[in-house]
Amino acid sequence: MKKTTMLVITIALSGASLLAQQAKLAPPVPAVTRFEAPMQAAPDTLVKIFSNLGPASAAYVASGYYVAGPVSALGQSQFMGLPFTPAKNSTAQQLRAAISWNATGANRVRLSLYSDAGGVPGTLLAGPVTKANLPAFGTCCTIVTATIPATALTAGTQYWIVADTVATGTGSDSEDVWNSAPQWIAADVAGGGWFNFVDNNPAGAVYGTIP
Repeated sequence: MKKTTMLVITIALSGASLLAQQAKLAPPVPAVTRFEAPMQAAPDTLVKIFSNLGPASAAYVASGYYVAGPVSALGQSQFMGLPFTPAKNSTAQQLRAAISWNATGANRVRLSLYSDAGGVPGTLLAGPVTKANLPAFGTCCTIVTATIPATALTAGTQYWIVADTVATGTGSDSEDVWNSAPQWIAADVAGGGWFNFVDNNPAGAVYGTIP
């Protein structure tokens, strides 16, 4: 069975406007400027717990769904979550995500680690960690990394990397893009509830220690 990635849109709704809301995809970079990015090396002290990033010569591609705040140019909040299931008991210490800034609003995003609650993000386990000075969308090749407190993970249990913004203040106007993984693993959600999608899969990874 294929794993799913999910994207959440948090928006203020009135009346019957819920059904009118749709998950928004960033326009792809033109073919002549699309890139495949080499993956940055992890610290020597950490090992890979999960990754859907490609090999060093093709870690991700420049297309994906927005991660945006409530007062962003997108006109609504749109947050994303990437699920993963560790094969062994492990300790997460670093979240990695191929997120770029789309040149409007504050240049920042928050990364967090969540438990799973029936196939959607559940309880916040670590973070949020705010990351600023993201690379420009369509450029190569920085991957955003967030150091989190050591958090125990159980083998065979699903967890989530979540990218969002603050609700108010600096960063609530940020408009970013979570770039896509080379392989299939995806889903999205609109109107405050989760639902699957089948393309433009967010690229990310979790590093830490495995006893």
